[in-house]
Amino acid sequence: MSADGRHGLTLIAFVGSVFSTYYALDPTRNPLDHCALNVVLYGAPGRFALTERRAPALDRGVAHLAIGPSALAWDGTALTVRIDERGAPLPRPIRGTVRLYPDGITAGPFTLDAAGRHRWWPIAPSSRVAVDLAEPGLSWRGTGYFDTNAGDEPLEDAFTDWSWCRADLSDGAAILYDVRRRDGSVQDLALRFARDGSRRAIEPPRAAALPPTRFWRMPRPARSDDGQAQVLRSFEDTPFYARSLLSARLGGEAVRPVHESLSLTRLTNPLVRFMLPFRMPRVLG
Repeated sequence: MSADGRHGLTLIAFVGSVFSTYYALDPTRNPLDHCALNVVLYGAPGRFALTERRAPALDRGVAHLAIGPSALAWDGTALTVRIDERGAPLPRPIRGTVRLYPDGITAGPFTLDAAGRHRWWPIAPSSRVAVDLAEPGLSWRGTGYFDTNAGDEPLEDAFTDWSWCRADLSDGAAILYDVRRRDGSVQDLALRFARDGSRRAIEPPRAAALPPTRFWRMPRPARSDDGQAQVLRSFEDTPFYARSLLSARLGGEAVRPVHESLSLTRLTNPLVRFMLPFRMPRVLG
């Protein structure tokens, strides 16, 4: 999020695009053949890109990852993302550079399922971000977050749904991650990190009721210190996924968390699988 709260940005580099209809229908289940850089700009002007590419478009090493014309590189101090994508369904370009400077690195990953097939690592809960785009012409500074997920099976095999949120605190960040597993068990994480990445104790927040999204009626389960939260902006309202900006209290502070909720049950609906390629095109190169 930008410092003035007017703009937001999400970047997700997929090796194995977990929401892809093409990936779900591929009998080989080769993740290298389903790569993409998802770029979403919130605020004016908004943009959305998620173009899936095959294995020849992938180049990766210890400190770099290139997917087609876009690339990520780590130099020991900053993660630099060079974006060269085209939006969908409107083919508007997104070009420019994003730099993320972590204040600190956390100790390591969390296991989300009982079998250990799905791992999540909130690498840098507190980061400084510099966004400089040529298309659309946009430049801003703000705060951000950097994580990674890895899995050995499709998400829908292990989970029915989850909700997640992250908020800046005066001395770091708070992250809530509530997972509902396919076997009926749950895992509710309430995490607080100092700026250097060290973990601190936090009281588990109370459930806070939020309205579902307006169009697709996606549930938005949330938590807050006082059991109260409010939706300030709805960024994404899709059949299986919602992303929102909230007002709440976490760690004893008034915060504005970025919140997401995901339904894997909805994702696997055949109608949803049919609709996704309209926003997630696939190219052969």
